[in-house]
Amino acid sequence: MRNLDGYIGSASNPRVKEWAKLLDRKYREREAKFLLEGVHLVKEALEAGWPLEAVAFDEGSGVLGEFEAYIDGERQGGPHWIPVSPEVIMKCSETGTPQPIFAVALKRPPRKESLFGTELGLVAVLDGVQDPGNVGTIVRSAAASGATAVVLGKGTADLYNPKTIRATMGALFRVDVLEADLNELLPEAKREGIAVAGTSLQASKSCYEYDFRRSVWLVFGNEGSGVSAQVDALVDDNVIIPMTGRAESLNVAMAATVLLFEAQRQRMVYTNKTSCPTT
Repeated sequence: MRNLDGYIGSASNPRVKEWAKLLDRKYREREAKFLLEGVHLVKEALEAGWPLEAVAFDEGSGVLGEFEAYIDGERQGGPHWIPVSPEVIMKCSETGTPQPIFAVALKRPPRKESLFGTELGLVAVLDGVQDPGNVGTIVRSAAASGATAVVLGKGTADLYNPKTIRATMGALFRVDVLEADLNELLPEAKREGIAVAGTSLQASKSCYEYDFRRSVWLVFGNEGSGVSAQVDALVDDNVIIPMTGRAESLNVAMAATVLLFEAQRQRMVYTNKTSCPTT
């Protein structure tokens, strides 16, 4: 096996202490690294070719058998595979019953060209969305609906928070996610001829009447207060999601999913695609 390192049993090991610090946002930002917990996320990162520094696994769990294809000596430049004790796994996890494997991943610089380099760009813009689960779900929906990027504005939950990462279910490896000052980026998008749309319960136009067959950025605001006044002033159009049943409103992640998939539907018709893979 390639890159199989020696066993680490103590949670006080200096290397383990450095890994555990990545549970803290300031260390993630300083080191430009983050943790991936669990079989699914580690496999998704490996499949996507995401840069991983190390993969630590509980030697006695048998989990390594699920990853033989990634450590059979045929893949070059892969991560170091490190057998560790359950105590090490626990030290580097936020969950009470962690899975027997985690990876130390490197942050990869986002490609700004994904924002402006596509003829039919579709970008989800988050303005102060604070719940990690909502942010992760929107990233997942963006990847699934063929969006070109997700932009995280000020006050939005950290993409690399373990809760956010779990909510993405690995979709963060499939769509570009960038952090930006929306007060600077949205005017740039408008200068490029990109439509900027938001949602509002007071809007008169249905999202099903809106034209998504062009480059569109969709702005979604804070769970409690919505889009900030500064960002709202940069929105060209607001649309409403019709509800024939009885509910006050939709959760921000649900609203984002509805709009992203309506955009996908219109674009499929526009490009004469009548079917797509399903899950």
